[in-house]
Amino acid sequence: MTAITATQTATTVRPGKVRNRVLWSLQIVLGLFFVIASGGPKLLIPQTLMDNNATAFSIPLALLIFIGLAEVAGGIGLMVPRLAGAAAIGLAIVTVLAAGFNAFLAGTPELAPFPLALAAIFTWITYERRASITALRALIKR
Repeated sequence: MTAITATQTATTVRPGKVRNRVLWSLQIVLGLFFVIASGGPKLLIPQTLMDNNATAFSIPLALLIFIGLAEVAGGIGLMVPRLAGAAAIGLAIVTVLAAGFNAFLAGTPELAPFPLALAAIFTWITYERRASITALRALIKR
């Protein structure tokens, strides 16, 4: 009786084979996107990005670099099995904040749906990778 309960618990925490492949495909594509296309330019050419800013609202250079670091770290974390769930949580927060910035501070609410869609995807990845979050928490507590 105990073995059946343990098996049911293990199968509910881990995604199926096809779902796991879909998750890893999404994680790799989104991880590369955040490392190369989103966070990378904020670290490599931050001043050029600030000079070519389409909106009249500008943010401090240090904040732009911090956001770039968070995006690159999250992108790398998405591709590391042990860190995937935690990275997805972080990127979900970053993308919700980006949507809020676009909608309320930058005056471009038409740009908000893309970060919100990414936040929904990261929330799904977080849910599916919750076992990695639990394992990471146990590793940190040691």
